[in-house]
Amino acid sequence: MSLELTQAEADQLISMNKVKTTGLVITFPHLGEKISVDLLSIDQREPFQLDINRSAISLSKVTYQNRARSVFILVRLDLGGAPHRNPDGEELLCPHIHLYREGYGDKWAFAVPDSFLSLSDNWVTLCDFMKYCNIIDPPNFERSLLA
Repeated sequence: MSLELTQAEADQLISMNKVKTTGLVITFPHLGEKISVDLLSIDQREPFQLDINRSAISLSKVTYQNRARSVFILVRLDLGGAPHRNPDGEELLCPHIHLYREGYGDKWAFAVPDSFLSLSDNWVTLCDFMKYCNIIDPPNFERSLLA
């Protein structure tokens, strides 16, 4: 396996429709917890993961991430964290979204698209993130009391 994706490969993986691999109910992580949920392309040839990482200290710090082939971060949404400096020196405040770029991996961040309706609501943001990543049959999440 190559250590890098071409931009065309990354764009194709991002746009690929993804589905859950299990019907089990998954609890949205509590503070300080993280989970990784397996996904598959519709043709079942490409494995993906949906990661959710919640800070142990800050209620607002959450990371949603979609990976391909276990190691390639395709899309990452950072909420409530520190500013990010892009390779060209531009600094973006949080929240921001990282998109895979050939030669840079997930080192480039961008303003969060308008399709994200309420970044202050972790549950709504998770749903928007799954739509953005083309997860058309999402995992069955049970919201925790702290979601």
